[in-house]
Amino acid sequence: MEERYSSPDHVRLSLAAAMTLDLAPGLFYRNARLGCINILLTYPDGCRANCAYCGLSKGRVGQYEEKSFIRVAWDVYRLDEVIERMVERNARFERACVSMVTHPRAPADMIEVVERIRAKSDVSISVLITPTMLGRDDLLAYRERGVDRVGIAIDAAREDIFDDMRGSGVGGPHRWTRYWEFFREALSVFGEGMVGSHFIVGLGETEREMAEAIQAIRDVGGVTHLFSFFAEPETRLTDLRQPPIGQYRRMQLARHLIDEGVARADDFEYDDRGTLVSFGVSSEALQREIASGVPFMTSGCPGPDGTVACNRPYANSLPGPSIRNFPFPPNDEDLDRVRSELRLIEAVEGGGGRRRETAS
Repeated sequence: MEERYSSPDHVRLSLAAAMTLDLAPGLFYRNARLGCINILLTYPDGCRANCAYCGLSKGRVGQYEEKSFIRVAWDVYRLDEVIERMVERNARFERACVSMVTHPRAPADMIEVVERIRAKSDVSISVLITPTMLGRDDLLAYRERGVDRVGIAIDAAREDIFDDMRGSGVGGPHRWTRYWEFFREALSVFGEGMVGSHFIVGLGETEREMAEAIQAIRDVGGVTHLFSFFAEPETRLTDLRQPPIGQYRRMQLARHLIDEGVARADDFEYDDRGTLVSFGVSSEALQREIASGVPFMTSGCPGPDGTVACNRPYANSLPGPSIRNFPFPPNDEDLDRVRSELRLIEAVEGGGGRRRETAS
């Protein structure tokens, strides 16, 4: 990739964002629509981190500009063209999210990209940031330029998993303590409820550990955006299975109950493997939350009406009947399937966190 394709003048767009802006052809399964334009900074020498599950990691084979991210292509576009399309098609979405990679130029370029969007558009802007590279002054700069929400991808629910997959275990720069400290710093700048964590279910944690991590975020004033692990080809975790659907459904429901203040993780009951067996609320209350369908929809930053805008269609599962994060309200048939999935209590040993056996 030539230098002219670097941020801030060039950025990468998710395939869904490119489709929404008519920069790429395609149709959404079940007529889903994307509510947030997802923008990623880009550099010829790529991301300096080496996260074990990430398609952009420096350890993944292939040219950086050809690497997928969250299992989809992110093609490079001129930032000016992206902003022009955003202005022309602003009725199609409610938010833009600018994500950084771990690169020394990213902090300054993030500010410039935000400034250039804000100069032409009044769309709500989120930033997905890397604590390893930032300080409080950066947070203040984002807020002063019109950013209203911040995302921080902690990803792992347990410190040793974080270190193994993002830090010393892969020769990466990220540190668990720094991420949690900076999360609190971001809350002090943007306010309660305006900073979101990302967690990935299925990296080897128990359901108890994930629920406790979500609760810890809620207790300091944050919210959680939940993902199901979905292996990228040719990464260190290529052979790690997705967590069983029942495990993911239980964690979606747990996240919803915690973030909405309906229940706490310490109200839940677990078996001796740390698997959730009770949510600590009445059957009537639980069925009411399930029937709403909301717990199983994508959790992300909202638009002006308060509903999720960053709905990332099919980001952690293939389109089809077993959608993991619904990008639209699930219908009655979907909810019947979800109820069935919630009743499945698979052994932890048989699901997320264990390698597939492959033929020799």
